[in-house]
Amino acid sequence: MKSRRNFIKISALGGAAVLTSYAKGSSTNETEKSNTSKPQNKPVVISTWNHGIQANEAAWKVLSKGGKALDAAEQGVRVTESDPNGTSVGLGGRPDREGKVTLDACIMNHKNQCGAVAFLEDIEHPISVARKVMEETPHVMLVGDGAKQFALEQGFKQRELLTEGSKKAWEKWKKESKYKPVVNVENHDTIGLLALDEHGNLSGSCTTSGMAYKMRGRVGDSPIIGAGLFVDNEIGAACATGMGEAIIRVAGSAIVVEFMRNGMSPQDACKAAVDRIVAKHDNLENLQVGFIALNKNGEAGAYSVYSGFNYALKDKTQEELIDAKYNLKNPGGY
Repeated sequence: MKSRRNFIKISALGGAAVLTSYAKGSSTNETEKSNTSKPQNKPVVISTWNHGIQANEAAWKVLSKGGKALDAAEQGVRVTESDPNGTSVGLGGRPDREGKVTLDACIMNHKNQCGAVAFLEDIEHPISVARKVMEETPHVMLVGDGAKQFALEQGFKQRELLTEGSKKAWEKWKKESKYKPVVNVENHDTIGLLALDEHGNLSGSCTTSGMAYKMRGRVGDSPIIGAGLFVDNEIGAACATGMGEAIIRVAGSAIVVEFMRNGMSPQDACKAAVDRIVAKHDNLENLQVGFIALNKNGEAGAYSVYSGFNYALKDKTQEELIDAKYNLKNPGGY
């Protein structure tokens, strides 16, 4: 009797495995068929906010010469990391409430290889450190002192990232803030970039100094694979900007890619992810989140909770800054 029950159990499990395998195979085949049936617009690069224009130009120098999407993703955002006039990425980024600039970044290629750093101090290009984590270690993420030690061992130079302008703004904030972090639609200027190269491969990057005047040690979505960035070379890629906590709660970028896997356009997938965030939060005050997405065919889209989010797009026929569609009108009027 016992052996008969075991046989039935094993047979049932085996049948379920076959059905699951068949369903997955059918889904994958249908997805691949739909991806290859359309002509690809390539190369193409898309990135968040108006500083994405300069980032795209650097990425395009790689892509236009037949270079790899991964190199474009890294080189593009390095421009933003080095801009002292930018207040939320790299050099000149807004500090935490203790006056320390801490950086988060991640990068991901078409093979699902990825690397990330979080709570990294005194290193100008966290995106390049993240790539080194991906290529030179067995890990995905390094944080804090360990990330800095690794960066220095890899030859990165230490430098002060707090500029005079950022320092003055922080000192002013200390007098008026009662130590509350600044959370509004204006300061979420994470640079996220997605690229599709001539070879038909996708890669992406995401880098930030995080929420202005955050608690010491706070890390948002930007270095977290699946939240701030996700790439699936069969389907597409997505990245996020905005309140990191809200993005993490719904695995934002990964869910955008999954919506595209289920047949949605990049635009509709971004909207669906935003709708999910809106549905999951009772209080939407100051909760700005924006997504950009790029599918395997080179089609791009974006969407945000509030108005005011824009993104830069560049391919062989166009180069423009586009205002994303949104759910709610920003009470600030833009």
